[in-house]
Amino acid sequence: MPEWVSEQGIGETRFALLDGDHILAARVEPEGMMAAGTRVEARLKVTRPRPVALLENGGEVLLKAAPRGVTEGGRFMLEITRPALPGPEPWKRALGRAAADAPAAFDTLDAAALMVPDVADRLGKAGWDELLGQAADGRVAFAGGELLLALTPAMTVIDVDGWLAPEELAIAGARAAGAAIRRLDIQGNIGIDLPSVAGKAARQAAAEALDESLGGEAFERTGVNGFGLLQVVRPRRRPSLLELAHDAAAFAARALLRRSALGGHGPVRLAAHPTVAAVLERNGGWLDELARQRGGAISLRVDPGLAMSGSHAEPV
Repeated sequence: MPEWVSEQGIGETRFALLDGDHILAARVEPEGMMAAGTRVEARLKVTRPRPVALLENGGEVLLKAAPRGVTEGGRFMLEITRPALPGPEPWKRALGRAAADAPAAFDTLDAAALMVPDVADRLGKAGWDELLGQAADGRVAFAGGELLLALTPAMTVIDVDGWLAPEELAIAGARAAGAAIRRLDIQGNIGIDLPSVAGKAARQAAAEALDESLGGEAFERTGVNGFGLLQVVRPRRRPSLLELAHDAAAFAARALLRRSALGGHGPVRLAAHPTVAAVLERNGGWLDELARQRGGAISLRVDPGLAMSGSHAEPV
């Protein structure tokens, strides 16, 4: 039976729903990200044109409405409803509301699944590195074709391409798109471009294949129109792996730390692309934690000839 496992990593916490050696769904929570449901004290910065709260660390949170009875400069208890989103839209600040306006709605996984610690690198054996590669490249292969995934200001777009007959490709592509949505934790508005098919039965079969692959999770969708377009909307609670991967250097740095932490014991040298090395140097505590976990000193070698994803650990 599928179960959620967790891995407390350096700079992030990872979660995966595993069915044997297959990742059905995943999520990553970077260090310092305020998850939906977090409650903190904040100050009301402005009320117009849209209310904005100011956090103790200087971060800003857009509010659905100004807290009742609080004037500008006043303090109140804030609940985060969506953390700030990385990606091509850095203006997408965190969203929140006055905590008194509604009961807490924490962004947690099923209580029975919180969490089975991943002490045997089950994530790695199930293809975690491959999943990170898909997030970074925006490409997911499936039998008969490939998905191309892209972030836009309006939605995440999934283009289905392949060499099967159009009706067969539409069904297989819809099934693969649903699986990718879960595995890459894609939320909000999602547009799927399937091959155009004339038959209503084939379009319905493609929509049903998507429904099945989404595994019964909460979502809404349109039907598949005559041009092969389908829209899905999932609750927006956190950044997807695609959005996290948009900050490519930090994404690669945390992946390097994971591989290095699980790759043995004792001293090690990290060979890294300059931008990846810069992330590691800015977050010196990450290297200190890696040294503690490995039980040996950590050194860093900057190599401009490496791709960011090609950063690796070397013996010393």
